[in-house]
Amino acid sequence: MSAGTELTGTPIPLKGIRRIAARRMVQAWAAPVFHLSVAVDMTEVLGTGHRIPGATVTDALIKACASALVAVPELNGHYADEIVTLFDTVNIGVAVATDAGLMVPVIHHVEKLELPDIADRRRDVVARGRIGKLGMADIDAATFTVSNLGMLGIDQFDAILNPPQVGILAVGSTAPTAVIRENSVQARPMATLTLTCDHRAVDGVTGARMLGALRDELETTARATP
Repeated sequence: MSAGTELTGTPIPLKGIRRIAARRMVQAWAAPVFHLSVAVDMTEVLGTGHRIPGATVTDALIKACASALVAVPELNGHYADEIVTLFDTVNIGVAVATDAGLMVPVIHHVEKLELPDIADRRRDVVARGRIGKLGMADIDAATFTVSNLGMLGIDQFDAILNPPQVGILAVGSTAPTAVIRENSVQARPMATLTLTCDHRAVDGVTGARMLGALRDELETTARATP
């Protein structure tokens, strides 16, 4: 830019959801986080829609996360004021892009829901979120968050923590990948899942246990879904 040249623009103050999100991002960056990634064979998950009409990969991920959080409850909690609070119920927030900004509607009591119920609730809150019809109860009390950018072609990413939650899962795209199965090289649909953890509440071993439980759920339990 040459000397004396001035930039002109239109200031747009943040308000509503965007303003709240900006404040939370400042809190998130202040947290000492770490990231763990695992590659998951999505063969069984990709068949979700055939087994359960209307269900999606995201629904299968939500259900698998709930099972993994029950098995590793240290990730199903909040951190604030040097206190970690763990919860008996699993309420999973689903990151959704809307015209008003990023929203995270919540599916409550996921540990008690079957896949068709999860699909129904996810469709409902996402649809209402995109037209600005969510109430406070729809976005409150999340204990964990899932952010799936795989459908947008993102291979892998680190999601930003959503305080006071202590964990968030980032889901990348599924792509054919050469892997060794039964002593032969096979092309399998693989996806990278990355867990962001608040190190004040969770250590690396616990995060690894969570990802291991999640991978097992996605690769094996999905096969048994009617």
